[in-house]
Amino acid sequence: MPIKKLKPYTPTTRYQTFYDYSELDKVEPKKSLLQVLNYTAGRNSQGRITVWHRGKRHKRKYRIIDFKRDKYDIEGTVVSIEYDPNRTAHIALIKYPDGEYRYIIAPDGIKKGDKIISSKNNAPIKIGNCLPLEKIPPGTNIHNIELLPGKGGQLCRAAGTFATLAGFDDKYAIIRLPSSELRKVLKECRATIGQVSAKDHNLVVFGKAGRKRWIGIRPTVRGVAMNPIDHPHGGGEGRGKGNHPQTPWGQPTLGYKTRKKRKKTNDLIIERRKSKRKNK
Repeated sequence: MPIKKLKPYTPTTRYQTFYDYSELDKVEPKKSLLQVLNYTAGRNSQGRITVWHRGKRHKRKYRIIDFKRDKYDIEGTVVSIEYDPNRTAHIALIKYPDGEYRYIIAPDGIKKGDKIISSKNNAPIKIGNCLPLEKIPPGTNIHNIELLPGKGGQLCRAAGTFATLAGFDDKYAIIRLPSSELRKVLKECRATIGQVSAKDHNLVVFGKAGRKRWIGIRPTVRGVAMNPIDHPHGGGEGRGKGNHPQTPWGQPTLGYKTRKKRKKTNDLIIERRKSKRKNK
């Protein structure tokens, strides 16, 4: 989807860019597929902030997405491609012959009126179709990938992401994730063919702080600008504090590994993701 750039009438519009939503259908979301979304602003059940810099966003309702794609061997028709305020990708409304409607994550290139199908055995290798990894040929781009059979897609759901099916090893399929990680997933797990829509999402420039507040992102304050009681980097005379980089709770950062050494899924990871810091 193309990116729309404003003319530099003001310092803000000099840098702001927007999606050109002309390709999306301007329709009301399906009421039967909406849920009330309780917003906690980063607080847990005790009322304590566990995720910083969240709060004060626009009200929105959650669109129920069919991540499992468990309506097997019934061809559905794409009724509309819609905007979803809860995710970076767009969503597609699917209508089935029995009159049921479902939302799915819209793959890139899918259009209104297209036919898609989810199958346990065989289905055409076409954008939007969902089938087990063992039925997909190696080299195919996939998204909405399950980690456990029947649990629903968990990997590659953000805008523009996709994984590549690299091959097979015994009862596992080997996939290359967007992070460059190479890992094994059971062959029975399901995935959807294609790349997730809104692949130009990373090109959008907010341009002003207020636009981030609309989506619930609050200002971030540097630790060195705080007092010692608020952050380990805070306080002191002048700029040089001599502290090693650490979190507000004293846990080291910059290369410190937080993954558990005995995690069960370690054996399924063939090649770890490459660090962006090392690439630079």
